[in-house]
Amino acid sequence: MPRPFRFGVNLMDQADGSSWRAKCRRAEELGYDVILVPDHLGMPAPFPALVAAAEVTERPRLGTFVLNTGFWNPTLLAREIAGTDALAGGRLEIGLGAGYVREEHERAGLEFPSPGARVRHLRRTVEELDRLLGDEEHLPRTVQRPRPPLLIGGNGDRVLDLAAERAETVAFSGGRETKEGIKAHTADALEERVAAFRARAARHGTDPELNLLLQLVAVTDDRAAEAGALGPLAPDLTEDELLALPILALGTVPEICGQLRARRERFGFSYFTVLEPHLEAFAPVVRELSGE
Repeated sequence: MPRPFRFGVNLMDQADGSSWRAKCRRAEELGYDVILVPDHLGMPAPFPALVAAAEVTERPRLGTFVLNTGFWNPTLLAREIAGTDALAGGRLEIGLGAGYVREEHERAGLEFPSPGARVRHLRRTVEELDRLLGDEEHLPRTVQRPRPPLLIGGNGDRVLDLAAERAETVAFSGGRETKEGIKAHTADALEERVAAFRARAARHGTDPELNLLLQLVAVTDDRAAEAGALGPLAPDLTEDELLALPILALGTVPEICGQLRARRERFGFSYFTVLEPHLEAFAPVVRELSGE
């Protein structure tokens, strides 16, 4: 049996208190299952934003998508997580990643370590959170025991191994880092990454939920015109290959629903995240597939 669909929206735009609360209420009205906040400079501070979201919503889960662990001391992060989970009534989900934006580290006056060092810090952070939050003597305590559900985002072998071992959810960005920037994974390339993850999960005896971030959503009768906007992410692809990219959700509402059902069947993705600009456009898909 496939997992039921879940849908999240990553709210990235800074807003004053009333505007922020209004869009969180709107996300709940539209049926989204998870309200998410990223961890980038210039965007909302994750934990205050999630507490504010909790104040005006009742049903959605609340999560980080994803925290850059290079910004965080694990002990201090455990305090933030526990305090936020308590204030959110046990609705928090923890999303963690190794971090990838050098410029943000430099602006913060932080070292930007090698990829291996960033992954090692991610692993240490996960291990420390499990240790601290699982300790009955740790204060503040999380509502969810031994800790809130953990999502780990990434595509590399070491991150996938950590996610298979420790996480309830693994999030695939659908792209890879190159010297020229982020390049989109073709369907075949993403399938290889999912297969690599499943092999690791089998070794650890786990079965985490699979998440995919949809970079572009458009309800349209002209899929080719919309796909052209992502051409710079995949300059070597033909139009047909571009239209087949898993990070796109383009077409009529029935067509997009069919695309997501096909991705669940082929890859195992049941949890899809969209970016804030697509909050309204994706809502009919959420309504159609909710509970399926």
